[in-house]
Amino acid sequence: MSTAVDDDLWSAIGDPTRRRMIDLLLAEGRGTATTLSAHLPVTRQAVTKHLAVLDRVGLVRSEPSGREKRYRVDEAQLARAVAQLNSVGEMWDARLRRIKSLAEAIQRERNTDKQADKQRDRQPEKRSEK
Repeated sequence: MSTAVDDDLWSAIGDPTRRRMIDLLLAEGRGTATTLSAHLPVTRQAVTKHLAVLDRVGLVRSEPSGREKRYRVDEAQLARAVAQLNSVGEMWDARLRRIKSLAEAIQRERNTDKQADKQRDRQPEKRSEK
């Protein structure tokens, strides 16, 4: 299973209405544009367009059912999306750990410099005698 980031897939998932449609299809198992539009604040035509986007990236599959199509989530493609998300999350976790490590090193260096300055301030000045 590839974890390379698929921009088209993430663009499709990035829309909140499409995410809600995926949730509804997962909960119900299958659905049509008509049944989905009953649960969404968009028209049936808008639902059909969103389903076309999800179908194009492989997140849903359709099968004819009378005058309509019944859609279901393609679980293999959804698993691929989850794997990509986990991969991106791990990459950002590593970046954030590195940033934290650098920030802590800078802070330690500043604390060391401050301590050295305090010690210098406490030492009496040496006068040179002639």
